[in-house]
Amino acid sequence: MNGPHTADAHPRVLYVIACGSPLARNVGRLVDLAQRDGWDVCVVTTPDGAKFVDRAALARQTGHPVRTHYKNPGDLDVLPPADAMLVCPATVNTVNKWAAGITDTLALGLLVEAQGLGVPMAVVPYTNTAMAAHPAFLAGLARLREWGVRVVFGEQVVRLHPPGTGEHHLDAFPWAVGLAALGGAQRPVAPVG
Repeated sequence: MNGPHTADAHPRVLYVIACGSPLARNVGRLVDLAQRDGWDVCVVTTPDGAKFVDRAALARQTGHPVRTHYKNPGDLDVLPPADAMLVCPATVNTVNKWAAGITDTLALGLLVEAQGLGVPMAVVPYTNTAMAAHPAFLAGLARLREWGVRVVFGEQVVRLHPPGTGEHHLDAFPWAVGLAALGGAQRPVAPVG
């Protein structure tokens, strides 16, 4: 099998969750890589992430609307259910809230719920040296790891940059690392009976 497909040969669905970082401007690169790997990609942004992305271009690229906010009562779901989730780029804010179980945005609500459903997840933070050193962030990453989230972070992934210089390092970001972390991730099969 060439890519992530279900037993009936339909592409598996990957939610790419993009947070409020200048790096989110280039999330279409991640979408392209995931599609080449056979994923049906849906993009969800945090409210701050929405400020950086080209929603119309991503909708054309994926064939799905870009979601940012919770739907209204009675509205139909416009995205297929996720088989896996990749938070990339992840901010310190999102990591901290996710680790605390806060669901004040659609992105966080999806992550908390998916974790409870056993959906495979990976997170690739993009931040600076000062924010990366905060104890709450480090504890949040450790907690996510303990819960089975594949955390892709550290100098071996992407060198941390000084505060205020993140824009100068966007082209060096290794978009494929999050997909590699998911690999052939499969949702656990529920026991019958």
